[in-house]
Amino acid sequence: MTVTLEVSDSVGTIRLDRPPMNALDVAVQDRLRELAEEATRREDVRAVILYGGEKVFAAGADIKEMQEMDHTAMVLRSKALQDSFTAVARIPKPVVAAVTGYALGGGCELALCADYRIAAENAKLGQPEILLGLIPGAGGTQRLARLIGPSRAKDLIFTGRMVKAEEALTLGLVDRVVPAAEVYEQAHAWAAQLAKGPALALRAAKESVDAGLETDIDTGLTVERNWFAGLFATEDRERGMRSFVEEGPGKATFR
Repeated sequence: MTVTLEVSDSVGTIRLDRPPMNALDVAVQDRLRELAEEATRREDVRAVILYGGEKVFAAGADIKEMQEMDHTAMVLRSKALQDSFTAVARIPKPVVAAVTGYALGGGCELALCADYRIAAENAKLGQPEILLGLIPGAGGTQRLARLIGPSRAKDLIFTGRMVKAEEALTLGLVDRVVPAAEVYEQAHAWAAQLAKGPALALRAAKESVDAGLETDIDTGLTVERNWFAGLFATEDRERGMRSFVEEGPGKATFR
């Protein structure tokens, strides 16, 4: 399979495996959607890692496949392309991208679907679609601008330039830069820590932040308020508060 889901210690790793560069063809896109939906459903998956292997995250779309598509074909395909990435972005659990090597075009857009990005020192990220006479089509114009701001996003999209890991960190495109050999290990540690947390509260936090970014502040505050009050009906809230009172902060075991 070109994309797999492996689960260990409540952490699911969605692994791209289409050598040599993990080009995101139609089959990979569709498989990403299937596995994102599976990770969403599975109760044994409490956090997710997006990973392309030790050498490359994903170098972008399959250009040879795209070259054969005309306007009609892409009109029919573009919604499914976006839906695949949106399925990853909407996994209601913590998601971390472990970025090694190139994360370009669709690869960068896939990393943008994560909640947190850990990049190797040798990573290079970018949206080079303009060099093909195109624009990003899998969410790049929207998620990149929301993450790093419109002017910085426009610079990357207008020029199509690649940025190295340290500049990506400065821009806010990635959240941590580590030696290449440690990328997956650190991503797993981040995911494993959160996999032990209160699952419904984590879902509430993610949905509140994401929903708030898409609407006005009053509506966002309503989403937050409803989730906040609703969590008082959960066993995890009872366990967390009882543990805090009896043992101090940070010692609760959640179910």
